[in-house]
Amino acid sequence: MRVAGAAKLVVAVAVFLLTFYVISQVFEIKMDASLGNLFARSALDSASRSTKPPRYKCGISKACPEKHFAFKMASGAANVVGPKICLEDNVLMSGVKNNVGRGINVALANGKTGEVLDTKYFDMWGGDVAPFIEFLKAIPDGTIVLMATYDDGATKLSEEARRLIAELGSTSITSLGFRDNWVFCGGKGIKTKSPFEQHIKNNKDTNKYEGWPEVVEMEGCIPQKQD
Repeated sequence: MRVAGAAKLVVAVAVFLLTFYVISQVFEIKMDASLGNLFARSALDSASRSTKPPRYKCGISKACPEKHFAFKMASGAANVVGPKICLEDNVLMSGVKNNVGRGINVALANGKTGEVLDTKYFDMWGGDVAPFIEFLKAIPDGTIVLMATYDDGATKLSEEARRLIAELGSTSITSLGFRDNWVFCGGKGIKTKSPFEQHIKNNKDTNKYEGWPEVVEMEGCIPQKQD
């Protein structure tokens, strides 16, 4: 009887140890699989983050060099969507900010610091060009000037106003016509013509919208004014 009891005990202990071993092996396999999945997801997330393209100021396509200001701008779309002007990742004018209007939209910034100085729009369809002329004359030297049309920016534009804008570095201002789309970045006191200007003529044969051409966009890097 004692031998039989001892045998039963040995068998029970063996079964217990075997069960424990099997459970521990299964648990270890599951843990390894879970950790493997975790590390795999972590590696994928890390790779995804490393391959995500970088974002540059104002959403431009590449970073600006040192001592340059990033800018991006767009004219209005027909008479529906207003223009947008961004400088150094700061949206200066847009429909969302509710500070744009029909005509020529203008943003001024300090040429040394990039700090915004003023934003205004001048109605060149039903407004008066005189306030615009006075505004242009009062711009201090060294100021960055960004302009974008919305709807119509030319009907009331006088020869004097065009001359003052040309002195800021514009080439296309002399030919800006009714409902043309135009964006421009220049500066007060600039000695050469600005490379930052885009102009699309209003042409019924090529217009994207009925009565208006497509939106014109532009981006770039403005050199910081040096003493």
